[in-house]
Amino acid sequence: MRDPVDVLLSDGSTVRIRPIDPSDAEAIVAMHGRFSERTRYLRYFSPYPRIPARDLDRFVNVDHRDREAIVVLHGRPDGSAEIIAVGRYERLGAQAPDAEVAFVVADAFQGRGIGSVLLEHLAASAEPAGITRFVAEVLPENGAMLRVFADAGYQVTREYADGVVHLTFPIAPTERSRRVQADRERRTEARSVARLLRPRGIAVYGASSSGSGVGAALVRHISESYAHRPHLIHRGESLSSVDEDVDLAVVAVPPAEVPSVVQDCAGRVAGLLVVTELDQSRRRELVRAARATGMRVIGPSSLGIAAHGLNATLSPQLPSPGRAALFCQSGTLGLLLMAEAGRRGLGVSSFVSVGQRGDVSGNDLLQYWAGDPDTDVILMYLETFGNPRKFARIAREVGREKPIVVLSGRTGLGSTLDPSAMQALGEHSGVIQVDTVAELVDVGLLLTGAPMPSGRRVGIVGNAAPLASLASSALVSAGLAVGPVATVGPSAAEEEFTAVLRSTLTADETDSLLVVVAPPLPTGAMTLSDSGAAPYAEAIADAAAGSEKPLVATFLYGRAPETVPSYPSIEEAVRALARVSRRAMWLRESEGVIPPSPVSAPPPAVSTVEEALAAYGIEVVPHLRARGLDEVVAAYAKFGGIPVALKVVERPHRIDLGAVRLDVDDEAQLRRAYQDLEGLFGAGVEIFVQPMVAPGVACVVELVDDPAFGPVVGFGLGGVVADLVGDRAWRAAPLTDRDAFDLVRTPRAADLLTGAAGGTPVRVADLEDLLLRVGHLADEVPHVRRLTLNPVLARPDGYAVLHAWGVLEEPKPRPDTGPRLLPPAR
Repeated sequence: MRDPVDVLLSDGSTVRIRPIDPSDAEAIVAMHGRFSERTRYLRYFSPYPRIPARDLDRFVNVDHRDREAIVVLHGRPDGSAEIIAVGRYERLGAQAPDAEVAFVVADAFQGRGIGSVLLEHLAASAEPAGITRFVAEVLPENGAMLRVFADAGYQVTREYADGVVHLTFPIAPTERSRRVQADRERRTEARSVARLLRPRGIAVYGASSSGSGVGAALVRHISESYAHRPHLIHRGESLSSVDEDVDLAVVAVPPAEVPSVVQDCAGRVAGLLVVTELDQSRRRELVRAARATGMRVIGPSSLGIAAHGLNATLSPQLPSPGRAALFCQSGTLGLLLMAEAGRRGLGVSSFVSVGQRGDVSGNDLLQYWAGDPDTDVILMYLETFGNPRKFARIAREVGREKPIVVLSGRTGLGSTLDPSAMQALGEHSGVIQVDTVAELVDVGLLLTGAPMPSGRRVGIVGNAAPLASLASSALVSAGLAVGPVATVGPSAAEEEFTAVLRSTLTADETDSLLVVVAPPLPTGAMTLSDSGAAPYAEAIADAAAGSEKPLVATFLYGRAPETVPSYPSIEEAVRALARVSRRAMWLRESEGVIPPSPVSAPPPAVSTVEEALAAYGIEVVPHLRARGLDEVVAAYAKFGGIPVALKVVERPHRIDLGAVRLDVDDEAQLRRAYQDLEGLFGAGVEIFVQPMVAPGVACVVELVDDPAFGPVVGFGLGGVVADLVGDRAWRAAPLTDRDAFDLVRTPRAADLLTGAAGGTPVRVADLEDLLLRVGHLADEVPHVRRLTLNPVLARPDGYAVLHAWGVLEEPKPRPDTGPRLLPPAR
């Protein structure tokens, strides 16, 4: 760690941490003076009433390698900051792998998770210095510090001697330590949001006394919905005059006045809801100042929040209460989303617009909604991603319990993620991705109003055969299977329709049911009810209420029942069913496990792609580069005169362009082949000379280290057509066994691997093993930024990698790795 970063504590408040600096000497002395006698004794094993000058100099002067110290700062309302904790390590000897670690936290801030945060950041700082193990000495009565080490997820060895507990533990991340860290992250982020969405009190800055303007509108909406009247803080007034607890400050003042509001709220509120629009400079300053004093920020330029009966938005009306949570960034899209939800009857548990997303993001809201008992479904309009890999990790965990539906703003996401990473994100997390606001609500209606389908078979019931036929075609196009199809006459009596409906719904071949009702004929038994309800509406509602299978309907006439997910058209109903059915399939699939890495330790450095591959047990068929006829003949001779292939270096797998010559088995043929290549690609063209191998199905394996998402692994079948149509499947690295299984079966041309078109089936298990090895390489060797194995010839007896190309660079920090911290102010 070089620059200051913000972190969340266990109560949801924020603090800032950074490496110690010699200028901190005075603040260290001041902090020491605030310690209780017990805190000093537990840290220093003696009363230690004051810090001697020699010790102080050593405390604040460290080399940030063999000796490191990190301070925790908490801001004051006047803009200054006090040091409230220090964590440090000291290497036990020159180049030793062990370092002694210790912390001390001011009494007023103990019990808020500072020790665990310091341990994470110290371990991350120690690793580049070659320190692999921490040791600590703790008094037996210091239970809080013993718990910090015991609960961190490391394998801790304890010994008791001379009245002191000696602890030793390796600091390399483990599966358990990662789980502990992720669980702490989830709790702290959820608590930080809960303090804003369930506030004990609200203050509003910027409400005009005239009753007009943005601030006044917010006051009206809050007053009409909130159990307690909001406190109005006018210009020249201060929150200090309010005696009650206030968790949320709503800010609607001019941009120039925002800093003074932050200063007034410091130490009093949990967070700010900022409606004011700010430029980037002021936005960053807002977030930095708020976090420094423990506050979080929703906004700026937020439309507002609505949750648990509170309407702190600029919208005078909200959708009816329900079980779906709504997330968006821009206010315009928020209004559209709420309007569509209200029009379609989708009930909403909470709504959050993060505006310019200076601080609180979609990831924070996911952590909160994961444990919110009022929310069953999460609907998100995402214009940009802050940390896509973290989103995928959280969504994969949350999505097992609560479905997540995402509409992505194409411009924002497209500029953030490589298409391969986008596909990997969806496949990894199980997120339902939709294309329009209407479809977002369509899927939300089905997820909140019906059970999950147990399979792909969709039964159809209708009162018009042409509509049933149209529905069948739509189901097939959407990748669903047509189950039982039953139709009645255009004006059949309700009793006849009900009997057909129930028999089709309960059939074993029906996993879900689509009901299509056409307008009645001018004469007949079917009519519109006095209430305006659609024909057969009561029968359909009764059938859906007692069924464990989802039932959706398209009524072309009359008002649909509120308890049944209903859609304006067959196509919209089928699209929603298809999205939800794919999620149901994802839930039924095994999550898989990450097999052990094929290497005991990643190679410390690699100079070539081939070297990296070899370290992971992946061999590339040897080849020699040659330019000019003499070099080509010499290369051929080095292989002992066995049959070889000649491949133009710039196009080594483009047989279609004439860039490859195969089965060259004597020198005369070799000379003719090279002369042919020169005729096509120019005199002295550079080529690969490579021994021939047994034929097989050409495949491609790729690795892309996306700067926003991290490493992803792709697989597809080889050939020009596959390249043109992008027939690749992608998964996030490292791969689980399930990921590898799916990768080789997902591309549209994957049937070629099982003998389609008269071919010979290949040993698919070997391809899965290759992908797992590439997945470990991608995760463990950050120097490899891109890698392409093309072609990989898959055969019944294994595979052969004929060509490998890649990019090696100095590794950069990867998203969603390392200790917990909040992203920089945006």
